[in-house]
Amino acid sequence: MMGYLDIEVEGQGLHEFTPRVREVVRRSGQREGLCTLFVRHTSASLLIQENCDDSARLDLENWLNRLVPENDPLYTHTLEGADDMPAHIKSALTATHLGIPFADGQLLLGTWQGIYLWEHRHARGSRQVVVHL
Repeated sequence: MMGYLDIEVEGQGLHEFTPRVREVVRRSGQREGLCTLFVRHTSASLLIQENCDDSARLDLENWLNRLVPENDPLYTHTLEGADDMPAHIKSALTATHLGIPFADGQLLLGTWQGIYLWEHRHARGSRQVVVHL
């Protein structure tokens, strides 16, 4: 089974969409397998991370922004704004796809694990994630 999830983002940061993936797995009727997620953009990525304490999310966002700053004078890809080249680098350093096993129709995530789209640009918008079971 394959489908698409459109994830609305308010801008840069981690945006959890675990419940939507759980629902896709539940509705599929498949009892076990692998749920593969792929983000169809070059300036966003996917991440499994703690979903209990928002400070973990904020610390990750701040750390990556320090690691890959905007307005670096070495960037030549600058026509789309100061956040564009850093977004491509952040995407290259993180993951554009995830594989999550499921059994008994349930994702086998840990207690505090959530699935996030990591938006690396500042603008609001929509990102598309391919879901394959």
